[in-house]
Amino acid sequence: MSFRPKKPRPSPDLEGERPAKPARVPTPEEARDNLLAYAFRALGARALTAAELRAKLQRRSDDEALIEQVLERVQELGYQDDAQVAQAEGARRGIGGFRVRQTLKRRGVTAPLIDETMQARDPDDEQTSATELLSRRWPSLSRKRDPRSSAYGFLARRGFPGSVIWNAIREVSAEHIDDEDAVEPEFIDDDE
Repeated sequence: MSFRPKKPRPSPDLEGERPAKPARVPTPEEARDNLLAYAFRALGARALTAAELRAKLQRRSDDEALIEQVLERVQELGYQDDAQVAQAEGARRGIGGFRVRQTLKRRGVTAPLIDETMQARDPDDEQTSATELLSRRWPSLSRKRDPRSSAYGFLARRGFPGSVIWNAIREVSAEHIDDEDAVEPEFIDDDE
């Protein structure tokens, strides 16, 4: 392989060089189609709320009327629906009501829709979910210096309320204490 030196590039301020072609400005229909295609790609990756999709579209275009038009079209076709996003978030297992509410607020869902989602959650289901989650994590938490405090923090970070957390801790710790008592004693040799 032989070495060939690169040809020197002329500097842009030299005379005689052709100016670059100006970028072609898209027509309004092309701009709308491009923004609509971007919206579909964004929604294909993840279910977005109207506020999240609007923020993404605003990064691509300064035309508020065009953004609203694209947002309305996407909603009209059924690709974006805040109620479906809220319902999916409310149905997630392993997280409590506080976290659901906080996540929906952060994602820009309206307050009435958040309230509706929270009322649709079953409190017994939340208690069961917290107990099952803690049951799976208890072996590692029980090795800590203060397992109840660690368990409380673990469930609180997942958005469960204090009453649900304490009930889950009582149930799981009592269950594991009973399991430890049920362990057979060591084998005793009767020959001695």
